[in-house]
Amino acid sequence: MPLVVIPDDYQHATKHIQALHQNSDFEVVCLGALDRDPNAEALLSRADALILIRERTLIDEAFLSKTPNLKLISQTGKVAYNIDLELCQQRGIAVVEGAGSPIAAAELTWLLIQSAIRRFVPAVNRLKQGHWQTEFGDTVAGKTLGIVGYGKIGQLVAKYAQAFDMKVQIWGSPRAQNQARQERLIVPASREAFFRTSDVITLHQRLVPETLGGITFADLTSMKSTALLVNTARSGLIETGALEKALDLGTPGFAALDVFDIEPIWDTHHALLKRDNVLCSPHIGYVTKSCYDIYFASAFNNIEKYFSGDESHVINQ
Repeated sequence: MPLVVIPDDYQHATKHIQALHQNSDFEVVCLGALDRDPNAEALLSRADALILIRERTLIDEAFLSKTPNLKLISQTGKVAYNIDLELCQQRGIAVVEGAGSPIAAAELTWLLIQSAIRRFVPAVNRLKQGHWQTEFGDTVAGKTLGIVGYGKIGQLVAKYAQAFDMKVQIWGSPRAQNQARQERLIVPASREAFFRTSDVITLHQRLVPETLGGITFADLTSMKSTALLVNTARSGLIETGALEKALDLGTPGFAALDVFDIEPIWDTHHALLKRDNVLCSPHIGYVTKSCYDIYFASAFNNIEKYFSGDESHVINQ
């Protein structure tokens, strides 16, 4: 019976995903954070297949040295930078990728935008401390939302913003800009104008070599002192150290982040968590029941397909 291991399931949430436990031909087990779960070494050494939760787990030489029986890696969603595909091919390990949904990430983005602008979390926290009406937030109506990247998530966020009477402008690839023009959204004349005129900027590009560090210190410091930067995509989209330096200078004035350079964050004294002008959430953009149901049904279906002898969906042959 093939053993399927799901590493870095911090909440052990996959124990409750029905699609993973309905085929008695497979044994499916989940592990918590690999550096903390005492069962990690033993289970990885026996694993025939892995299901990876997005890019949480880095598949490199050090990791694969712990998985001598591994035949298949099934990624939830699209394969990204976390998997060394060439190394897997050398080791005879097949890699497959699944389907997902943009809804959860788009909804979290909108939640962070409204929470940050309304100063919602500080107001609630101060109320619990016995204080009344300590924050003075604002509304989003009439403000300009800038979206970097215009794929499925960016398109949903644009619809939410328009429903709340925000102006929407787009920056990104030629494809993104052309689509935005076709949909009668604003495409500024220059990159500098995009950053300078947006009241909120939210990032929705994939992290690939072309986008790594693409949001620079110069971009950030051209933003308004009242502006908000939101990142629910990947921290690597921003030039290393640029956001912290820009926040120190007051441009932008605020940030809302769901992604970080090193995850998970266990240190309660982490510098970003201590900033009054940063709202942080623990990379929960895709962590919802409905999203997990879609991700893991697809990922497990890919495993069943592979072990039935069908390798047509393997991407590193």
